[in-house]
Amino acid sequence: QVQLVESGGGLVQAGGSLRLSCVASGRILSAYAMGWFRQAPGKEREFVAAINRDGGRTYYTDSVKGRFTISRDNAKNTVYLQMNSLKPEDTAVYYCAARSVYYGDSSCNTGEGDYGSWGQGTKDTVSS
Repeated sequence: QVQLVESGGGLVQAGGSLRLSCVASGRILSAYAMGWFRQAPGKEREFVAAINRDGGRTYYTDSVKGRFTISRDNAKNTVYLQMNSLKPEDTAVYYCAARSVYYGDSSCNTGEGDYGSWGQGTKDTVSS
């Protein structure tokens, strides 16, 4: 199992930016497709963004398209989520997740059940 640790959360005003990082240990990151999910207060956890194992494909939920960017640096065993033009509705705990894939698998999955490893989450609060 790969261990994941998120960082970068905090308090920001609407319209501002945050950059989340997720550092993996225990396994090489290039063996995993990665995803970011979030859980707002009182709501179910939802998919935000995914990236395939080599970073060549990405996928976003509609509400963050054009504002968020997922990227990865396999040499640093790190995945990022750059969040711009933040809105109060982006307030949530953000989770990084890893999905073990075979070489040649370039898919980006959106389902929680597809991911086998999760970080502890990092809280982002966007004030209006």
